[in-house]
Amino acid sequence: MLGRGGTIGILGGGQLGRMMAMSAAQLGYRTIAYAPEGDTVCEQVCDDVFTNKWDDTAALAAFAAQCDVVTWEFENVPVATALAMPADSIFPHPRALETAQDRLAEKRFVEGLGGRSAAYARVDSQGDLEAAVDRLGAPGILKTRRDGYDGKGQWRIGSVREAQGLNLPNVPLVYEGFVEFDAEFSVILVRGQDGETRFWDSTRNTHEDGILDTSTLPAGKVIEAQVAEARELARQVADALKYVGVLTLEFFATREGPVFNEMAPRVHNSGHWSIEGAVTSQFENHIRAVAGLPLGDTGCVARSVTMTNIIGGAIKGAQAHLQASDTHLHDYGKAEVREGRKMGHVTRLVR
Repeated sequence: MLGRGGTIGILGGGQLGRMMAMSAAQLGYRTIAYAPEGDTVCEQVCDDVFTNKWDDTAALAAFAAQCDVVTWEFENVPVATALAMPADSIFPHPRALETAQDRLAEKRFVEGLGGRSAAYARVDSQGDLEAAVDRLGAPGILKTRRDGYDGKGQWRIGSVREAQGLNLPNVPLVYEGFVEFDAEFSVILVRGQDGETRFWDSTRNTHEDGILDTSTLPAGKVIEAQVAEARELARQVADALKYVGVLTLEFFATREGPVFNEMAPRVHNSGHWSIEGAVTSQFENHIRAVAGLPLGDTGCVARSVTMTNIIGGAIKGAQAHLQASDTHLHDYGKAEVREGRKMGHVTRLVR
């Protein structure tokens, strides 16, 4: 167990790391970020930040030497960077990154545990794509196997003709057949170093242009009827990876039951409601897990909760949300405002 005053290293410097660092401070810990890319909002609340490149071995060694434990805040941290940390002090284990960073490997891993995903095909060439569309049908989604989030690195394909006219990027791809679903939801769990696992309530998630717009509780009967099965798969994933920390699996609720979409080995946007809406937030429980502390209660404290993302220029008028009762604004402090960028979120509770 990490004692009071210990130091937690965070690989990455975005808003998820920022909220982790705030929870760590609440529990009496220092935080150091390693964030070589972009607008590093994590540094606003961390004790120190390394801005060196991901492959700077000397800087990584210096960073690791100052940390008692290390975690990450987004899934595109290079696996080699995570493996450069001492094996007994990084949580979760880098195998979780390795699995989640390749959509094809991720699907095969989950299917090996009995999970269901959309029909898919590996795509390495134009011919592969046309064959995949012919076999799996259209519409469908072509995705890069690596990187990409919030709708980036994805193309909707409506026909074989569209596939023939697409200028493919020179990267590994995967084509997914269309899934008819009633709703989208996520299962978020926290698993401690002793294997104890707890779940938060699953939210109904709605998206706009590939970006999460709102997460709401209660999620509704369609989702609630499928949560138990989805949780069991999520538990198996966490156990197979010997996972420590917060893990998220996203699902489609279909007539045949939950269909796995993708996983995120980290705290998740659809769990932001838990900061005010749960007894213990996903951020605090992640810190508790990686520090070896007892896990906190994940129960919801309100009759209903709605979390809404604030995207792009909408942040300029976001303080108006505070006129509503039991409403909580989180401005991530990003200096650059641009279209499609998550600038903050607002959570409203009905108790």
